Amino acid sequence: MSRRDFLILSSIGITGALMPLDALGSQIFYRPDLHVSKWNREVRVIDPPPSGLLKDPLEIPNLSAKAGIVDVMLDVKKAPVDINGKRVNLLTYSGAFPAKTIRIKQGDRLKVTLKNSLPPTDEKTILGYTKNITNLHVHGWSVSPSGNSDNVFVAVNPGKEFVYEYDTSKQEAGTFGFYHPHYHGLVAEQIWSGLAGGALIVEDNVKILSDFETHILVLKDFNFIGSEPASYTEQDYLDGKEGDMVLINSQINPVLNVRPGQVQRWRFVNEGPARYYKLSLEGHKLYVIGTDGGLLDRPYPVSELLLSPGERVDLLMTADNTSGTYKLLSLPYNRQGNELQKVTLMTIVYKGESAKDKIPSVINPDAKRLAIDINTLPRRKLYLIMANGRSFINLKDFNEDPHVITSKVGTYEVWEIINISPMDHPFHQHINAAQVLSIKGGDAAYAEFYSSIPAWKDTINVPFQGVVTMLVPVMNFTGKTLYHCHILEHEETGMMGVWEIV
Repeated sequence: MSRRDFLILSSIGITGALMPLDALGSQIFYRPDLHVSKWNREVRVIDPPPSGLLKDPLEIPNLSAKAGIVDVMLDVKKAPVDINGKRVNLLTYSGAFPAKTIRIKQGDRLKVTLKNSLPPTDEKTILGYTKNITNLHVHGWSVSPSGNSDNVFVAVNPGKEFVYEYDTSKQEAGTFGFYHPHYHGLVAEQIWSGLAGGALIVEDNVKILSDFETHILVLKDFNFIGSEPASYTEQDYLDGKEGDMVLINSQINPVLNVRPGQVQRWRFVNEGPARYYKLSLEGHKLYVIGTDGGLLDRPYPVSELLLSPGERVDLLMTADNTSGTYKLLSLPYNRQGNELQKVTLMTIVYKGESAKDKIPSVINPDAKRLAIDINTLPRRKLYLIMANGRSFINLKDFNEDPHVITSKVGTYEVWEIINISPMDHPFHQHINAAQVLSIKGGDAAYAEFYSSIPAWKDTINVPFQGVVTMLVPVMNFTGKTLYHCHILEHEETGMMGVWEIV
């Protein structure tokens, strides 16, 4: 063990650690006082009054007249935006917040012209990165990581354009992703400042779902100083930056009308840098029909569901209670770097003539858990570490010496994500979604749910002092991509590695 590695391990309470990191197994050592804020553990209630009827994000127009081709323009620029009657200045895609939805059919070719209209600047972030450079990542899509596809190593400088092209022939129907910037060093600040992106929808072919009223629900939080998003501090890069203005589709506690007996489809995406949501609807069950990578075999009833940064969930709700008004809540969740809050996200009002909708019994019968003997597969261990204001994977800081995984295309691997840091980390791997085998620690309902259903996950929460084990198919594409914590501040400070697929 190098002196550098010894000092890092010693700083998080592992003394006499002259052993290889793998020899630690899944033991957990941590000193929260070195890393994160001492939050008051009392729950703060954020219960704003309803603000008006819910408005869904607009869909971006297709510039192509050719079948099978979707051609869109995204113009990165600062623009005034109205949030709950307050005029603020945000980074936007083409002046819209939330950004517009891109919708395709399975097998379409998507062409995105990304124009960077931000001005050149010498201004730097507090981490030392020059501002206003950007690029694009299609979060959740299984496409090539190379060339002008999902290549997150591209830099689009101010005043320049870059044309991305994506072949979605390997993409599952029903996939629900989102697009956002991924230029290292600027991701957190750009997303916090409004460039959080829009939904990426690969249409499903399930007829019964098309009969249900559907809403795209973009979760994002802010704090503002005057009309500008609050600036970053060093502490934000330790805790992860959260705001007290919690929005759905740029609205504070919007109102959604439902007819008694009606079934609606709600598709949530958590686009914030660090805030977790524990979704719960007063007096109602929610039925999970899809996750990050597509539709499930059937609806799964839940009373609450955790949604960490970068995760998506596809739900059905049925208005089967007494007519009245109900709150969609985010219940308190202790990720160990945040204030405990109970937040009213949306108000549901029973209104109109009764419907006779039913929750379907089958959604996607082809969705199955993989039946593979994992004992014969290569096994990797990835340790998530925080020390001295920095973040690491296997003692490697991405900014200095990234941890590199090399995998062979067409194979399967087992990854153990072992969290020896003082807080939760949502782990995101690009290009290939995985199936969760087990989760030790953290929210028990979340662990049991994702360890048992036939879900494809590209983002999964790894609880502090916990371990996530997942089966990773390495399929279809070669090239270099990334895996990282999706608390974006931790990604920026080093908790990211390189994944080379050969």
